[in-house]
This record gives sequence, C-alpha cells and structure tokens, in this order.
Amino acid sequence: MTGDLAAIDPARVHRRTVVTLVVAQSIGAIGITIGVATASLLARDVSGSEGQAGLAQTSQVLGAAVAAYGLARVMARRGRRVGQVAGLLTGAVGAVLAVVAGVVESMPLLLLGTGLLGFTSAANAAARYAATDLAPEATRARSLSLVVWATTVGAVVGPNLTGVSATLARTLGVPERTGPFAVAAIGMTLAALIIGLLMRPDPLLLARDLAGASDETPTGTSWGRAMAVLRADRALAAAVLGLASAHAVMVSVMIMTPLHMEHGGAALSVIGIVISGHVLGMFAFSPVMGWLADRWGRPTMLFLGAGIQLLSLLLSGGSPEGSSWQISTGLFLLGLGWSAATVAASATIADRSPVETRTDVQGVADMVMWLAAALGGAASGAIVAAWGYAALNGFAGLIAGGVVVSAVVTASTGGSRRPDRVEA
Repeated sequence: MTGDLAAIDPARVHRRTVVTLVVAQSIGAIGITIGVATASLLARDVSGSEGQAGLAQTSQVLGAAVAAYGLARVMARRGRRVGQVAGLLTGAVGAVLAVVAGVVESMPLLLLGTGLLGFTSAANAAARYAATDLAPEATRARSLSLVVWATTVGAVVGPNLTGVSATLARTLGVPERTGPFAVAAIGMTLAALIIGLLMRPDPLLLARDLAGASDETPTGTSWGRAMAVLRADRALAAAVLGLASAHAVMVSVMIMTPLHMEHGGAALSVIGIVISGHVLGMFAFSPVMGWLADRWGRPTMLFLGAGIQLLSLLLSGGSPEGSSWQISTGLFLLGLGWSAATVAASATIADRSPVETRTDVQGVADMVMWLAAALGGAASGAIVAAWGYAALNGFAGLIAGGVVVSAVVTASTGGSRRPDRVEA
C-alpha cells in the first residue's frame, strides 16, 4: 500500500504532510470563516426571524458532526488524503447552494447548503490528526498545533473580506449576504487540489504499515470499536468531554455575537474585525499551546483553557450592544481558551488512540464535539431571544465546567501518555 518501507523515511513524510496540511488549511480556512460573520445575518434575512438566525450555523455544525463520523470511515478504508478531499469538495458544493438559497430566499435550501458546508469543517478538524500520524510522541502536540495555526491565515483574512465579497455579490447580481459563500467555494476547491496532489504517501496508511497493523478492517462497527476503546480508557473519554465542552462554549457565544453587535448599530465591517480577533485567538497562538501541552502536560492546559474561557464569558456577558472593548476582548479570549483546551484534548486523543482503531476513535470524538456545539448553537438563538446575550454567556459558563471535569479526570489518571504506543 505504501511501497517498499525500507525506502521510505517516515520523518520526511511527516514533514511533507505537515507542510501540505498547513498550506491547504491556510487557503481552505478562508472558505470556512468568511461566512461566520454573515451566516446568522443571511439566515435572519431569508427566514425573516431573528429566532432562526442561529440555524444556519447550527446546520453547519450538525453537518460537521455527520461528516466527522462519515469521513472517519472513509479514512479508515482509503486513508487521510481521500477523506480530506471528499470533505473539502462537498463543502464547496454546500457553499454554492447557500448562494442559490440567498437568491431564491429559501431557508430549507440554505440549511442544506450550510449542512454540506459542515463537511469542510469536519475535514479541516480531522487534518490536525493527520499531522500526528507519524509525529514523535515528544512533539505530537506541536505538530497538531501547527496545522491548527495554519487556519490563522484564512481565518483572519476571511471575515475581513466581507466588504469585498459584498461588492462581488452586487457585481454578480446576488444578495450581498451571499458573497462570502461564493468566495468560500473557491477556497475549498483550491485546498482540495493541494491535498489531492501533494499528500503522498498517505500518513495514516504509512503509520499502519510501520506499526505492522493488518490491512483488514477490524471486526465490529466503527462506533462499537470506538466505544470499546473509550470505555477502557478514562483519560481518553475525558479528553472527548473536554473537546466537546470547549467547542460548544465557543460556538454558542460566537454565532450570536454579530446580532448582539448589530443591535447596537455596529457596522458589518466592525463586526468582521471583532470576529477576526476571535479567530486570531483561536488559531494564531496554537503553536504556543502545543509547545506548552508537550512541556507542561495536557491536564494543565485543559485547566488553563477552562479558566480563559470563563473569563471571556464574564467580559462578553457584561458588554453593551454594539461595539465595545468588552466584546472585542471577550471574543478574543473566547478563542484563546478554545485553543488551549482543544489542542490539549486533541493531543490526548492522538496520544491514546490505538493505531488499529485510530480513525474510529477520532471520528467519534469529533462527532461528539460537533453535536455538542450544535446543541449549544441551537439553544443560543432561543436564549438570546428570550433572555438576552448576557444569559447566553451564563449558559455557556455552565458548559465550560465540562472542560474542568476533563482536566481533573485526565490528571487523576497520571497524564495522557499511552505506554504501548508504536512509534513510526
């Protein structure tokens, strides 16, 4: 499957894989994040209801949950490269459907498009695990965090292209809010081409060969295999809890922030800047988080991530409508806390997932992460409509307790290392 193993340098393949993923993530992230600042606004315009404003993002998150499990099964059989390309191209189709939905003012079509867009979200999330397949244990979190960091380029540029995309939309004769999705389709397609052409040999398939794993699919269902591993490993199960909790906190607050700011008269360009600061916090410092996770340990970083997220919720929850230093700082810290917790939890999952069932465990972990975020996102619109933005931040604070529980359980098991890991 990977050729003559004696002629392959795993370290070189690892470096090539990381570089390829970094480039692809930098471009593909524009497609993911450019619609963040406008997705809720487009949903409100199409549906005519602020109570439904969060449904577009919720649909995307649900799509990502389905895709996380589905793409993991594809990767288990065909490797990381095929799964990544499939997710990116499916997302590009979803972005095109979102544009059409804005033109014909169809909420069901918009939700279908954003649901398919979630496949790219799942593929981008799974890319961090691809960076760990051949990584040495001592630097596994750093390898993972570099791919997370690569999203900074597109994530920061994307929301700030809302003005440019609006101009493009007017030129094409489509609604202004749909412009970001047109740009998204282009970015995702380019990222798919990069992965398809350059990520060879496949890191997962090579890691299996080096570990002497069988090419045959393990017995039982993918879900059953993952559950068996999680039941046997408390630290791994706790890492999944921390991953899901941190993501649910971030998504539930982030998707309703544009509406909170617009209610106070903030311009779309200002909203884009605040969202850029948020995604800067999410991705720009991830190499630091990876280095600290390798040096200080995963549990310590989970504690740190929870603390930063709770501080962010205090600031955001107390912010007035419109633009303010509280909302800007709060959203930045929301992303920073997510970064610390997500890198630490993901590194623990990469550490402790057996090579034979690696994609099963990682796919289920990401599916749980996206489902938790979908529930938080679905509730966020109703909470804001009934009690306001401050109440939403209080609700998110309760969810952040899951990150604390994850840190406590992981620390009580003696850390995150699995003694029987097979190094490539």
